[in-house]
This record gives sequence, C-alpha cells and structure tokens, in this order.
Amino acid sequence: MTTNSHPSPSQEWEDILEHGDNFRHLRWFFRWLPTGPRCELCLAPFAGIGGWLVRTFKGIKPSTLNPHFCNDCELVSEDHPGGAVADVALLFADIRGSTSLAETMEPAEYSALISRYFTEASDVLIHAGALIDNLAGDGVNAIFARGFAGNDYVHKAVNAGRRLLEITGHGSGGEPWVPIGVGVHWGRAFVGAVGQEGRLISISALGDSVNVAARLSSMANTGEAVVSEAACRQAGRDCHGYPSKDLTLKGRAEPVTAYVITV
Repeated sequence: MTTNSHPSPSQEWEDILEHGDNFRHLRWFFRWLPTGPRCELCLAPFAGIGGWLVRTFKGIKPSTLNPHFCNDCELVSEDHPGGAVADVALLFADIRGSTSLAETMEPAEYSALISRYFTEASDVLIHAGALIDNLAGDGVNAIFARGFAGNDYVHKAVNAGRRLLEITGHGSGGEPWVPIGVGVHWGRAFVGAVGQEGRLISISALGDSVNVAARLSSMANTGEAVVSEAACRQAGRDCHGYPSKDLTLKGRAEPVTAYVITV
C-alpha cells in the first residue's frame, strides 16, 4: 500500500484560510495597483495601468469562464476544489428601504447610486483584507479570514463596519447619501470555492455563523452596525459602553448578545 503524501484539498484550503499561502502577499501588492474591476480572490486589477502591468509581466487577465476571477485563480480553483471549516469574521451591509428609495429616483440615477455604493464599499473591504463574498441587489457580504486579513482579522471586520457607515455619510450631522445597516459576527464557517463542472463561480462561506451575521444585519437600523458579542470579544474590543441587545434569531434556540455601534 502506498501513502499519498499530498495534502487533501480541504487541508490545502485550511492552510490558505489560516496562513494565506501566497494569496496574502499577492493581495497586499495587487490592492495598491489601479484599477478595478479586480479578481475577487487575488485582487489583480483588470483595467488601467495596473491591469496592463499584470497582463504584460504576469500573464494575468480575466478568466474566460468567469470574469470575476483571473485566469490564475481559475486554475487554483481547479487544483483546490471544495473548501474547509475555519474561524472567520463575517460582515453583511445592506441598503435600508431600497425599494422605496428606487421608487423616488429615475432608474439611471438609482443605478448610479448602487454602483457608487458597491465601488466605495468594495474599496473599504479590499483594503481591510476581506474576501468579498457577494455584491448583489442592495447588499454587500464579506469574509475576513486570518490567512487573508492577518491575525487581527476580526478587529478589521468591526472597523470595516464602522468605516462603511462613515463613507456613506452616517454620523456626519446630515442625511447619509445612502442609508445602510451593518451586521458583524465571528464564528466557524465552511469557506471555499463554489463551482460547477470545474468552473469557479464564487468564494463563499456557508453555515450557521453566516446566517447569524445576515440576521444581525437585518436587525440593524439605518446608521447602525450590530456586532455580536463573539465578534467584539475576538476583536479585543470592549463594547460594553454601547447599547446591547439580546436577539432571538429565527431558527436558533439560544439568543445572541450583540452591541449597537454608531458613528
């Protein structure tokens, strides 16, 4: 009997999520090169001078199978199918009253607002080291893992939640240019490449912790970041000076203690 010395795909994903492998260095470098759109995994730019540089010197370009990822990361997904369970911080940020907001605006005007929101939110999350799970509808979902954001990944997730409130005009003394609410949670989740027939579709997180983060976001009022006690504790933040809530979340037997942070 021969022993396979190669690690399993789940072990490789665990190493990526915990230690970052080469992705942490690539993401740190690529995020400073202009401009978006970018590969959602390694952050390689596809446009501007940055896009020209990575195409010319690294041969990196948008994947022909999925333009949200580069050709190199498409190959990585083929070599590393599946994912692994890891400790992560999860951030959800949604526009409040988006349906009513759309009714008061011309379609082109509303489209420009959403585009601006996604662009500015992406910039905050990318520079905080997050993996952007989804940009769709009126929401932004992000995953913070140690291997991508560093040992202070939970602290960065909480700060990113505050920063999203700041850039959208909350706490400035006037009306925000777009009303949002944020939820942040820390816990265990399955994170990996979700695809079909060898095609990388997205990097996603799955599990109860993801559901908790989404519910916290849905319970946040405009201008609030609702941060779970678990996230505060792991971030090394003393949130006891903020208003607290014991939230009973649908489908969970135990309530979740969370703190309401504003700017």
